[in-house]
Amino acid sequence: MTAGSEIIAIACALVTLVIASAWVPSVARVFIIAQAAFWSLSYLARPLVLLAVQPEPHYGDNVPDPRLAVLGYDRGIALVLHHVVFGLWVYAILIVGYAIWSRHRRVPHPPAMTGNPDFVPALATIYVIGLLGRGASYASGSTGHAGDVDSADPILAFVSILATVAALGLIIFIRPAQPRTTALLIGALSAGELMWTVVVESKTPILGAALAVAVRFAILGWTKAKVVGVLAIAVLGIGGFGWLQSFKTTEAGKAEAAMTSSAYPPSVRPFLSILRRFDLLEAATDAYYHGTGYWLTPAEEFRHAALSLIPTQLLGAPKFQSGTAWADDVRGASVDMTRVSVSLAEGNINEGYVIGGYPGIVVSVGFTFLLLLAWAKALYSRYFPMVVLALALTGASSLFERGILGSMEAIGKFLQAAVLATLIYLAVEEYRRRAKPRVLSPPPQQPVLVIGKRGSEQWG
Repeated sequence: MTAGSEIIAIACALVTLVIASAWVPSVARVFIIAQAAFWSLSYLARPLVLLAVQPEPHYGDNVPDPRLAVLGYDRGIALVLHHVVFGLWVYAILIVGYAIWSRHRRVPHPPAMTGNPDFVPALATIYVIGLLGRGASYASGSTGHAGDVDSADPILAFVSILATVAALGLIIFIRPAQPRTTALLIGALSAGELMWTVVVESKTPILGAALAVAVRFAILGWTKAKVVGVLAIAVLGIGGFGWLQSFKTTEAGKAEAAMTSSAYPPSVRPFLSILRRFDLLEAATDAYYHGTGYWLTPAEEFRHAALSLIPTQLLGAPKFQSGTAWADDVRGASVDMTRVSVSLAEGNINEGYVIGGYPGIVVSVGFTFLLLLAWAKALYSRYFPMVVLALALTGASSLFERGILGSMEAIGKFLQAAVLATLIYLAVEEYRRRAKPRVLSPPPQQPVLVIGKRGSEQWG
């Protein structure tokens, strides 16, 4: 068993996903392709870079993992990717089965909300409120970052979620009469998510915007120009991430980053800043070193997942944070995390392996598959809260780098956002109803007595 054979097996599984997605109806196809691209960066690109460069572990550079370097990159990567190969092939089989089952299904009708005249105005209002929350977070210095355990201001962080949800909703559902207006609005919304990506130092907002554009085109129909547009947004967002991030880095930080990057080939250096954020290979290494069991039992996982749907204020106690627990307990089993407080993305395959071994992988991957189908169904719903949940999942990482626990935590948070968004929607709906001009109906016609030529009476 070598790293090359495991990488080839992973590549074949991801190619199978992409091919099977061609027969998957509706917008689910977009997410399947996005999952394949996301996992290829974590489980293909990073291992290939490590095998090609053989970099020495260095402080401030998380691409080379000291645990893999100790084992030897070829042997270490082969060991930590073994359970990943199993999980990806299980998921590929599920997608192939769904593609076969749905190939003769009726093509979905347009989303129900596209015919609701109050939907887009409500999203615009929600977006403005979310932007105010983002601005207040930035001005007060309480903007969260990727991997933060707690937000400096939970209320502002919660309100800021509305901007992401509404931006994705507008990208998908807005229908101006002029194509130029459409392009300007989508470009402005995407640029806003790109700037927020830089502010919070997370890849999620810009990836969510690219996914929203792809979902829009999946609903309206694909053309060559639309394919090029989606690819351009993704490439500009990923390729320009490091350049935009450099504006926030001090000169000393830039010099240190340049020294660290000098160990890599020039063709790889522009992508190092974003490649470092696709860290599921580290999570797979955590799972391999920790082994199966000795973290949570399946019953404990189910209980924590169920409690994640209840707001903390009603629960009366702090909820279990899977990302923090993974950092402390799972990664902490092989890495000294005593001075580090961070929340990590564990990935569905790695979480399932640690909790239940290979059967646990099947359960966790199956959960991701069902969540994907539920997302695709909810996006077409005629109920506003369901659409908000679907939009929130579009801009989240639950279907890419979180397991059951992390996904349920996100859904619990999005449920609260859906309640607030629904209240705003009802207010906008009522305002628009009252603002409509009243059309006065003509008075009822009174009967008129008409005298005919011969003196007969007629009513008209």
